[in-house]
Amino acid sequence: MSPHKTKYRLGYLIIVCCILLVSGAIVFRFPNRGSDQNNPLASQRSVAKITLEKEHPNKSQLHSRHLELGIITGRTDKLDREESVIMNDPALKQAWGIEKANALKAWRITQGSEKLVVAVIDTGCDLKHEDLADNYWTNPGEIRDGKDNDGNGFVDDIHGWNFVSNNNDLTDNHGHGTHVAGIIGAIANNGKGLAGVSPKVRLMCLKYYDPKNPSDHLKNTIKAIQYAIKMKAHIINYSGGGIEPSAEEQSIIEAAQNQGILFVAAAGNERSNSDIHKYYPADYGLENIISVTAIDPSNSILPSSNYGTQTVDLAAPGHNILSTLPGSTYGFMTGTSQATAFVSGAAVLVWSRHPHFAYHEVKRYILQTGTMDENLLKKTRTARVLNLLKALTMMDNTLTLTGLSGPSTQPISSDNPFSVDSQNPFKPFIELNIFSKKLQEKSIQSREASQPTNQ
Repeated sequence: MSPHKTKYRLGYLIIVCCILLVSGAIVFRFPNRGSDQNNPLASQRSVAKITLEKEHPNKSQLHSRHLELGIITGRTDKLDREESVIMNDPALKQAWGIEKANALKAWRITQGSEKLVVAVIDTGCDLKHEDLADNYWTNPGEIRDGKDNDGNGFVDDIHGWNFVSNNNDLTDNHGHGTHVAGIIGAIANNGKGLAGVSPKVRLMCLKYYDPKNPSDHLKNTIKAIQYAIKMKAHIINYSGGGIEPSAEEQSIIEAAQNQGILFVAAAGNERSNSDIHKYYPADYGLENIISVTAIDPSNSILPSSNYGTQTVDLAAPGHNILSTLPGSTYGFMTGTSQATAFVSGAAVLVWSRHPHFAYHEVKRYILQTGTMDENLLKKTRTARVLNLLKALTMMDNTLTLTGLSGPSTQPISSDNPFSVDSQNPFKPFIELNIFSKKLQEKSIQSREASQPTNQ
């Protein structure tokens, strides 16, 4: 063999060996590249996929009721103990939304009532959670014996129903439903976890969505609402939604209205103006619906949250909200789902304080006693943030759904130790007048600035 050919073959072998070495290094570095199980970017790809589907929905998705599950952060079964004046729940002060909504003072007046039932239509619930178990609704006409004891068409529906699998397995395969349930009604003063907005309540668990078992979410939603009506829930908490209306869905929510049920709905996380791009069921415009958007601690609406001065009623805490998760754990989640749960809890407090109220009166008190914020003037119908204390202490026969209060507004009598301000009982209305005056001055300044100057 000639020296030239030998040198050629040797060079070829060296190149082949280099290629094999590099390939081996890549396989060793990324052994599970084809699997999402150990890939830290897997969740990001999933989120991107959901976003694309929502921006370019196909016909089968138009009438779906998607649930923004969000991302759970800071999950733990151990929480730092912080003492509360009223409650001994160790993590209560880590829940900024509770303080923001003025819950600690509101709880001196009422913590809710076990007679009030909130139907949580979501991903299911952890029925054994240490901070929730005693607050779940129990069907009084049913026992666990494999029979439909109360004749309602559901066998052993002890705490609710799974409309995804059509059984009584309420297992929460994500955590969203358990998180929402905890915001509404986690048990207070039990030395564990935290407290919900209405620590005394009964939570009816209705599972309509399961990330592990795709199904017709809209159909499940309608069935869940029908069940809530049949089993006499007082409030329905619904975090899902879609961009297309459904006549059947609207009809069943109207049927709930006819039965005196309040329907608290998420405004949605579509980053859009709902006045232009509707989001349902929040935007059906029915009298029993409260549409809720989410804010951060500075009262700014979250970039992901929908808004609209004609469609969104109220803002409530929704950023990094600490609540319950499956397995008696706790964690943070963000979105209008969390804000919606705050308002459902508020409805329980108001209704327990005024048991003679109809649903529209509960709605009126919640909307019109919130804290005004001029940053919300172009974002919501009322320009208000949920305020539990004012919702419980204000009395006004002339409150309307327009966001304005009449001159006869008064706090509860001064002999009640929980008056808004015993030293200045008309402080809320002074604040309202100052707020209105500032807006008028700002409007005048704006008009003057826009007028051409004479040269």
